[in-house]
Amino acid sequence: MNIHFFQEDVAFAPSNQKTIQTWINEISKDHQYSITELNYIFCSDDYLLKINQEYLNHDYFTDIITFDNSEEPNKVEGDIFISIDRVKDNASVQKTDFLDELHRVIIHGLLHLIGYDDKSPEEKKLMNEKEDACLSLLPN
Repeated sequence: MNIHFFQEDVAFAPSNQKTIQTWINEISKDHQYSITELNYIFCSDDYLLKINQEYLNHDYFTDIITFDNSEEPNKVEGDIFISIDRVKDNASVQKTDFLDELHRVIIHGLLHLIGYDDKSPEEKKLMNEKEDACLSLLPN
């Protein structure tokens, strides 16, 4: 598989990695994309804040930052940084299960890499619809 999971300053790794990898590959194929190399890096709020400040000139916490490294059309190659702290907090605030929120954020990063954005209200609505559709395809 060309999908990898790493951790930076947190002791976290998804327990169902093979299922997630297969799911991500299927979503990618459904959108006529193939995955060249996709790295998910799980980290803390502080780690992701430093990336946000250094690379995006943003001075706030976020749950995800996606770097698109692809050079060919319809190829996914990128690094997706996910703050486990933010995912836990978001799950608590939204009164949802941590794993459900984690899966949403994981697929959110992929959707960015295959062309979806979430800057405008319309784009956010479409992104949420796509996330929901993708989540419905994740095996239990």
